[in-house]
Amino acid sequence: MPFNVELSFAAAGVTIAVIAIGIYRGPRSFVQGIFAFGMLLLSLEAALTGLVYQTNSLSGFLFWQRLRFIVASLVPAAWLFFSISFARANYSEQISKWKWVLLLAVVAPLSLITIFNDDFISLVLAPQNSSTLFIRIGWSGYLWHIISIIISIAILMNLERTFRHSTGHIRWQTKFLFLGIGSIFGIRIFTDSQVVLFNGVDTGLYLVDLGALLIADFFIFRSLFRGKPLNASIQLSHQFLYTSFTILIVGAYFISLGMISWISLHFEWLRNINLVIFLIFVTIIILATFLLSDRLRIKRKRFISRHLKRPQYDYQKIWEDFTQRTASVTKTNELCNIIVKMVSDTLGILSVSIWLVDEKQEQLSFGGSTVFTADQIEEMHFFKEGGTRLIRAMTNQNMPLDLKGREDDWVADLAHTYELETKESRIRYCVPLNAAGQLIGIMTLSEKVFYEPLTFEESELIKTISGQAAAALLGMRLSERLRQTKELEAFQTMSAFFMHDLKNLASKLSLVTQNLPLHIDNPEFRTDALKTISQSVSKINKMSSRLSLLSQKIDLSFRETNINDLITAAIYDAKEYVKAKVRQNFDHNMPLLPIDQEQMHKVLENLLMNAYDATGNDGQISVATSSQDNWVEISVSDTGCGISKEFIEKNLFRPFQTTKKQGMGIGLYHCKTIIDAHGGKLNVESEEGKGSVFKILLPRGKNNE
Repeated sequence: MPFNVELSFAAAGVTIAVIAIGIYRGPRSFVQGIFAFGMLLLSLEAALTGLVYQTNSLSGFLFWQRLRFIVASLVPAAWLFFSISFARANYSEQISKWKWVLLLAVVAPLSLITIFNDDFISLVLAPQNSSTLFIRIGWSGYLWHIISIIISIAILMNLERTFRHSTGHIRWQTKFLFLGIGSIFGIRIFTDSQVVLFNGVDTGLYLVDLGALLIADFFIFRSLFRGKPLNASIQLSHQFLYTSFTILIVGAYFISLGMISWISLHFEWLRNINLVIFLIFVTIIILATFLLSDRLRIKRKRFISRHLKRPQYDYQKIWEDFTQRTASVTKTNELCNIIVKMVSDTLGILSVSIWLVDEKQEQLSFGGSTVFTADQIEEMHFFKEGGTRLIRAMTNQNMPLDLKGREDDWVADLAHTYELETKESRIRYCVPLNAAGQLIGIMTLSEKVFYEPLTFEESELIKTISGQAAAALLGMRLSERLRQTKELEAFQTMSAFFMHDLKNLASKLSLVTQNLPLHIDNPEFRTDALKTISQSVSKINKMSSRLSLLSQKIDLSFRETNINDLITAAIYDAKEYVKAKVRQNFDHNMPLLPIDQEQMHKVLENLLMNAYDATGNDGQISVATSSQDNWVEISVSDTGCGISKEFIEKNLFRPFQTTKKQGMGIGLYHCKTIIDAHGGKLNVESEEGKGSVFKILLPRGKNNE
């Protein structure tokens, strides 16, 4: 027993030391606080385990054991909280998604040990010739350990997901942190499963947990002294968990658990099964450490290249991967992050960053990095002074530039800017990203995993990658410039329409103000002046209302609607503008349609006003409804001037394109947007001099929602 007590307090002390180092390393942060709280709970649990071993009475044993279970109830919830927030750039969003799971992870275990305490431990046995006790658990204790297993699996799955999204320097920094925390909860899955399997707790299993905690502490120590892993930030993809190695490993474990239990029952020489399992655990952790090593990955590539006559780099796979991953990217920062991750994974370089050069070739901005996040860059104010010198130095370069031994002023500026704390993240190479005869950006690289210089083959590979990356970045820059040009063109077109109408209104108002001093006493003049002012204000409001349609988001609220009644209401509301008679030819067997009544009312009113503008008082306007197949058709026809075929094909539903002298070309564009949002179609049939027919097709079902 004394050895068990010493081990418990040693584990508690070492864990406290880990907390102190974790708080010391880096600025205070939310994730750092969760980490410290989780480690504190583990330390307290280890200390209570020592008190459990130290007591000599049954009442004392049960008291300290109950306290230990209460603290142990909080451990999985705290580390689940950590696993969903650690290194997550969007951790607040993740916490919000997991809030009910986190609440259940706290409430359920605590309820089982506090409210149902009488059913937690049913019997304490002291087997003959054994140095450990066996605690027979009741139904609440059994359920408590099952919940603990489930939460431990969720923790490992979240940690795995974060690690698999890490790359380069961040992966190098956090590898041992993942191994440490993963080993704690990996061994807990084993110890808790033993309780579930044998329906009781063998206090000898506590030694396994304590041993795992000590090993984990040393792993975490190693990670904390590699940098500041608790400040890492990784942007996860929006996909939920893909095929997880955690599930595969846990499944394989439970299968092997039955085999080990069978062996322990049939072979007397295997007496201490817990010791054997612990040794297997240590072996797995050591193996995982080597398998996750970047150096081992590089050695494996070299071995294959030298002894199996295979090139160190699979160029075809590299280009296929690059093309596939960048084909659908539309944002510059996403493209930069893909490029730096690809270079880091391919060449085994932990620190890779891209800095974009502005079009004036004067300033550098952050593109992407395996070391920094955009928020960190804002705080550090990189390249405020040395950016211009670096740009000038790289303008005429074509190959990766080795900075080792160079004493140029810009190299000193770069070294001062890039003051990083670890040797693995210090800058060694600068690579120009050239395309179309101009410098698009600069890629900075640290040394490789073995602190070796780049070989000729690797320099050529990086040159080719940088050329492809520069071309992609230039294409994205030109696309953005084209988009801005189109927006400016649309704005200019809109301004021309708007200013033309405002100029006409201003002329009318100017005449009124000029004649106002002379004819202010004339009642007829005052009446005409007020009418002119009122009409001008009304037109300005109508112009503003139409322009606002372009910026409004179509937010539909679907309700079952009688389309014939809606058309009748639209005709009535438009009668102040539409002076011509509107003929109605309705199908009275029309089904109810799921539509947004307000938005569809706007469409019908607009089509009626357009028909009146085309025909005048003497023309004929008709509205008809019919049903065919899975569509409902609404047609608005007129006998007016019609529309040319060329205008229909090229301009009709585009904004700011109109055949009216005083129109702005916004109405039909907005109508089509509304119809499209309903999952419908807006078609037109027209011939110059013979009128037009606008047909609205709406689906019967709710697939438009």
